[in-house]
Amino acid sequence: MSLEALLDAGVAEGVYGTARAVVLRRGATVFSGGPAEEDTLFDLASVTKVMATTAAFLSLRKAGAVSGATRLRALVPQAAADVSLEDLLFHRSGLPAFVPYFAEVLRTSPELLRGDCPRAVREAAREQVVAAAQATRPTAAPGVAAVYSDVGFILLGEALARAARQSLESLAAQVLADLGIAARYRRLSARLPVPARLAPTGARRPREPAPGQEGLWSVADAPTLPAEVDDDNAWAMDGVSGHAGLFGTAGDVARFGQHLLEGSLAPVREWRADGRTPGSTRALGFDTPSAEGASAGPRFGRGPKGAIGHLGFTGTSLWVDLDRELVVALLTNRTWQGRANVQIRAFRPRFHEAVVDLFG
Repeated sequence: MSLEALLDAGVAEGVYGTARAVVLRRGATVFSGGPAEEDTLFDLASVTKVMATTAAFLSLRKAGAVSGATRLRALVPQAAADVSLEDLLFHRSGLPAFVPYFAEVLRTSPELLRGDCPRAVREAAREQVVAAAQATRPTAAPGVAAVYSDVGFILLGEALARAARQSLESLAAQVLADLGIAARYRRLSARLPVPARLAPTGARRPREPAPGQEGLWSVADAPTLPAEVDDDNAWAMDGVSGHAGLFGTAGDVARFGQHLLEGSLAPVREWRADGRTPGSTRALGFDTPSAEGASAGPRFGRGPKGAIGHLGFTGTSLWVDLDRELVVALLTNRTWQGRANVQIRAFRPRFHEAVVDLFG
């Protein structure tokens, strides 16, 4: 089956509502297609962690403003977690994976659900989430285990913004613009026009709990506005967070992957799994393929140099095979079918296997 036919099959099978993929091999586009148009914007979800936050860290490190050893409290003195920026990047800080900060914010400021919500209310809500994240205590010592943590990246984003002495939104925009990438945050208080082509991700706010999150909060939901970030914590942060919030095209994500291959952000030798933390597959901000059940399939990234990548909750992903010099940006809106729809878990490896068959 061709990649185009496979992407169409994903719609027919109910994996997602729409999709777009771009595959680069040695810097050349060998595939660009899918049911979505080339300029369709997708909510990149946690791909934000690498394209915005990790990229900002690498840029500031190159400028000498921070290092991996920089302590979080040196930039965010109020933080309960006494960890390094590198601990946060490798998800070994001991901070919890997820806390529904948005629930308390919505209880105290229900007007956030209105399209005409004042900017000051949204800014205050963002400060409330940041303060709550700062007060969150680790549940384990750093380096004991790798626990993928949204909380850690919320704090990392704020720390980097303070190091740069500008907002996270402007810092990420500057870093991405330098790379020739148009992906950006969509700050809610800016009231940006709805893009002509946008992959929708959900109809209610807050979103329904993901599998495993049932019972963690109880807040009445309401119809959502279009073109707002899917992640509820990022939404409560006015759409700008270190863990989620970026919107972009499949071309944007693929170009970012090519920069990784070319060493524009950091030497390729840095993309290795954390050797300090037992059982970790985490690299510096990124992930590497797990030994079994890898989302990029059983063959992608199995050469000496390996692979790095990252997934997004909305059904997005970036994987870079460093030996084959293959970049695969696969963007979908699988949450449009509801958060309980996890067919993307089987579809991703299927798609990457097809890429290896064709170009590997």
